This record gives sequence, C-alpha cells and structure tokens, in this order.
Amino acid sequence: MTKELIISANDKEIQIALTEDKLLVELHKEKLASRFSVGDIYVGRVRKIMQGLNAAFVDLGDEKDGFMHYLDLGPDYNSFNKYLKLAMNGDRNAATLKGVKPEPVLAKEGNLSELLTLGQYVLVQISKEPISTKGPKLTGDISLAGHFLVLTPFSSKISVSQKIRSREERSRLRRLMQSIRPEGFGVIVRTVAEGRTVAELDADLRLLLDSWASMTEAIKKVNSPRKVHSELSPTTAVLRDVLTDDVSAIYIDTPSVYEEAKRYVHTVSPDKDDIVRLYKLETPIFEQFGIQRDIRRAFGRIVTIRSGVYLYIEHTEAMHVIDVNSGNHIKFGTGQEDTALQVNIESAKEIARQLRLRDMGGIVIVDFIDMVKAENRKALFEFMTEEMSKDKARHTILPLSKFGLMQITRQRVRPVIEVDVQEKCPFCEGTGTIKSSLVVVDDIESNLRYLVQTQGERRLAITTHPYVHSYITKGGLRSLWFKWMWRYKTVLVFTKSEKFNLLEYKFFNSKGEEISM
Repeated sequence: MTKELIISANDKEIQIALTEDKLLVELHKEKLASRFSVGDIYVGRVRKIMQGLNAAFVDLGDEKDGFMHYLDLGPDYNSFNKYLKLAMNGDRNAATLKGVKPEPVLAKEGNLSELLTLGQYVLVQISKEPISTKGPKLTGDISLAGHFLVLTPFSSKISVSQKIRSREERSRLRRLMQSIRPEGFGVIVRTVAEGRTVAELDADLRLLLDSWASMTEAIKKVNSPRKVHSELSPTTAVLRDVLTDDVSAIYIDTPSVYEEAKRYVHTVSPDKDDIVRLYKLETPIFEQFGIQRDIRRAFGRIVTIRSGVYLYIEHTEAMHVIDVNSGNHIKFGTGQEDTALQVNIESAKEIARQLRLRDMGGIVIVDFIDMVKAENRKALFEFMTEEMSKDKARHTILPLSKFGLMQITRQRVRPVIEVDVQEKCPFCEGTGTIKSSLVVVDDIESNLRYLVQTQGERRLAITTHPYVHSYITKGGLRSLWFKWMWRYKTVLVFTKSEKFNLLEYKFFNSKGEEISM
C-alpha cells in the first residue's frame, strides 16, 4: 500500500490529505487561529463545581470554560497538584521531578468537591476540542506525546503498543526504555517505534523532557489562567501520528510549512528527508492530485459508490446514522441473499473510509440490507472489523442486530469534518442548490456504463449543455467521446442544447426514445 500526504496551507487554514493507493482516506482541517487543540496544557482556575454531576467547570482564560469530571482527574492528580505548587513557587526539582515523591493514587470513586475549591489553580490538558456549544473536555492525567514515545510523569511503568505483535521486539523495546528512562517518568512506546534504534528513541525522549522543562518554566510565570504548553503545529502533529515507513511522499505547497515539515522529518527519520517535496506548479495542489474531486464525491448527505450502491449519511447531535441502498446499477450472484451480502460488503468498505475521512465519532448506527443467513451476517461483521483495523481512533463494533443494524462507537476528540458539496445554482440566482459541476461527467459515464453493461444498449444518443458537450467531444481520438466508445464497445452520438442547464443531460436509445434515469 502506497501512502502520500498532500498539504495545502494559507494564512487562515491548513488542510492535510492522506491517500492510500491514490484514494483519499483522511482529511485534516485546522484553523491556524484555533484556540484549543488536543494536547494543549493549561493552568486553569476552578470557576464552578457541580456537585450533582461530580464535575467542575474550569476557566482557561477564554470565553468557553473547560469541563472536567471526577474520573477525568486521573490517578496521579495529587502528584500533579503537588508539582503545580512546586513549579509556581520556582522549585528547581519540578523540571526534572528528581526528589519529588509521588503522592498516593486517587481513589476510583470519590467526591470532586473534596479535592477542588472555587478559585483553585489546576493543571489540565485538553482531551477533546470544543464541539457545538460545548467547551473543551479536560483531563488531569497529563502526558506529552512524541513521535516514538509518550512521556507519562509520576509513573515508572513502561508500556508497549499492542499493535507491535512480535514478542521479541516488545521485549527489546522494554529493555531499551528501561535503560534510558529517567527517574520520575514512565513511557508508552508507540507503534512507529518498532525496529527503531536506542539512539532514535533517546533523541525523542530528550525532546519530550525538554518540553516538560519548558512547561515548568512557563508555570512559574503564571498569575492568571493561561496555556503553558502548546501541542505541535497542525502539520507536525499530523506527521507525528501518520508518518510511518510506508509513507512514500509528502507534497507541500507553502515554503514555510515545507521547511517545518522538512525539519521534523529530519529529526525523527533522517533517512526519509527526500520524501518531503515542495509543490511549485500553478494548478492548486488539491486539484493536481485529485483531492478536490475526491472531497466533492465523498462528502455530502448522499455518497455514491462506483458500482451504483449509495449511502445516506445523517448527522445529529446524539449520533450518526448511515443507511445502505443497493441502487439499481448492481447485480451479483444468483439470488437476493448473494446480492445483499455483496452490497453490504462493498458498503462496509466505504463506511470504514467515511468514518476516517469525516472523523466521525460517538455513536454510529448503520442500517445494512437485511440478510437471512447467520453466516453472511458473521462474514459482514468480520469484514467490517478488518476494515476498521486501519483506523487509529479507538472504536468498538457490535455484531448485526436482528433488525440488521450495526452499532459502532468511535473515539471523538474533534468536531466531525463537514464540507459543503453544494453550490448556488447559476440558473436560479441562488434560490436553489445543485450538485457540484465537478462530477457531472462522472455521472454521465456511470449511467452510460449501466445502460451498456446491464441493459445491453449498443447505440445511444446523449444531449448535454454546450459547455459539457465541448468538454466531452473536443480532442478527436483523445476525447472522452472516443475513449468511452472504445471502452464500452458502443456507438455514441453527442448533441447539445442551449435550453439545458449546465448539469442537465438526457439519454436516447436507437429508436430515439428518451431513457428515464
């Protein structure tokens, strides 16, 4: 599998697309002026304690307060509270934790009001960005994430990612980390650390320890709620999470972002310097690599799969609902059960991609086409589990219910990505909306394929708007017109009509009768 990153940036926003075998699977959009990012660490002040919820609202120096439940304090809350007091008083040991004895672990059940008081300073980390009207969700369980490692203060534990399967490799990594782990800190070894040398792991660890020392220095100057540690820039944060050995190229259209990415890649993988490339063509980078077209086709309420299957995707405040429809362009096997299984399998693959692409989190309900045989329902569940294994977000999948529904929960730390795939109609002065003009030619070919391969048509006439007619027919033997006739082994006659709107088209059979689509 070939992975590529395509990065487009301007003064206000950065967009990062991840493709696998040229197919868009993840899209990250970050406002450069965003106030909160997952991983940011704040010294906040308790503004309100909600005893009924056993939770508190914390002032972060912004109009939106953060929310933290008792369970979010973390087992080492007492130790972090002690560290905060030492750091604010300028104690030298706070930067290294040498001689700072951990406090007793917090009980799993307790009363938050007995630990926090109004106006008290607390050290908190953003665990979920603001979503809708809700402020950011906070945790008192502080950690610093690097490329290979995650630093966990007040711990002596060394954990290795479960995705590293080899026992020998897991044992090797534990031994290495035990030899370089500093006193007072634990370490989580990430999946990308597999096969790395002690020098690479040590360099990543030193960067994290430097960040801890810098945060300690910032805390010393605090006299009101403020941020004391910033998560990496959007570019570096995404690179940290997705940069693996199978990423073959990173294309960036902005020199400053290119230099930043180049420095980061050189730091963590000096042998991969050459994969970072500056894009210099005049064509926008997302258009050049087909990302814009993929975005237009993949986002929206209705998502059409190439074979004719389509999905309805609805978002609500409480959950996401996906309905699978077979359409009328598909025929598999010898009966309804075979067709249902194949449609569901194809839909499951696209649904797994959509969850990653839109970063959909929380509860997702999928209404698959009903299947009678238990072995088919089991096969679908196993296929969905396999497809979702590519997703780095924590998730749980339940088998199909007796109503044909599949329930999925997926970690939600950011708002779901939404892209407006509709544009104002140029023929009604904005009173209505139509599908993007980027996909009209694809729609024509999709219907053409159906009429030829399923209905057996061997001669067709197609009438379109003059602009679309010109786009399809210009170019002689290289035109789409000739390519389609060669590909589908059929006679095609194209005509144009000034009366048609830009996206309107009609098919006629050999008798001149209009074919209803």
